[in-house]
Amino acid sequence: MKPLILAAGLALAATGAQANKVYVSNEKGNTVTVLDSTTWQVLTEFPAGNRPRGITMSPDGSLLYVCASDDDTVRVFDAETYQELYTLPSGPDPELFVLDHSGSPLYIANEDDNLVTVVDTEAHTVLAEIPVGVEPEGMGISPDGKFVVNTSETTNMAHFISTEDYEIKHNILVDQRPRYAEFSADGKKLFVTSEIGGTVSVIDIAPDGTPTLSYKVSFEVPGVLPEWLQPVGAKATSDGKWLFVALGPANRVAVIDQQSHEVVDYIMVGQRVWQLAFTPDEKYLLTTNGNSNDITVIDVAAHKAIKSIPVGQQPWGVVVAPD
Repeated sequence: MKPLILAAGLALAATGAQANKVYVSNEKGNTVTVLDSTTWQVLTEFPAGNRPRGITMSPDGSLLYVCASDDDTVRVFDAETYQELYTLPSGPDPELFVLDHSGSPLYIANEDDNLVTVVDTEAHTVLAEIPVGVEPEGMGISPDGKFVVNTSETTNMAHFISTEDYEIKHNILVDQRPRYAEFSADGKKLFVTSEIGGTVSVIDIAPDGTPTLSYKVSFEVPGVLPEWLQPVGAKATSDGKWLFVALGPANRVAVIDQQSHEVVDYIMVGQRVWQLAFTPDEKYLLTTNGNSNDITVIDVAAHKAIKSIPVGQQPWGVVVAPD
């Protein structure tokens, strides 16, 4: 019976859904590493411009967008062939971006000129340039698509930009050097990480869209210096239970209860953990570890790191192809 069971299993694997590819931008290596999310094997690595950082995909998974920061452009690749198709105008030093749920436009943080650039991904044209605070960094979009949030590192603010008229409607002061903006799945909360402040600001969103700072989460790990606890990337589970936060040089990912705002766990990962991404089923969370040149695979339900995989030089961003 065992050979028959094995054969059936192989047949199922052959006819079932293909594994979701994982794409990792390597900031120093100037490449993107591609992995298989079933075997966790590296499939290939391809050139992605100078200093690739922010990385995302079109809703259908066919296009890969990469912020080539030192090229002052967004490079667009075919997600299957890895061939560069074209570039998009981005303004100087694009670092992070967020794509509208429809696939266009693309909202890009330009760190050097204090702007958010709005780009039509189909026409390849700039729709707007929105002045924001000093050193814009993080970009997030509300589940209903009505607001884009930019975080400015030096101004220490989260700017709420209407996607209807590209005007800033609200500014919320947070702690020093805000890095990332992550909405809860229901859109009722926004989480903003502050790298130097060492906190996550919890911002409540009223039904009319008005934001109010309600709580700040801080971190404490025995044996780790407080200045090493630097929140950067963050991802919230769609069931409203957990918020995972990368803590940079602390080499850990914090697990926060989205409702109580309590830190319930710390997961040891690689060195200088930076950005995070879920697999589509949210079974796994992937971390980029810049100083150990690898990614860590975390079992989301168990809150446990299960595997580390070497990638390129100084991995920065990560995205997983949709189902």
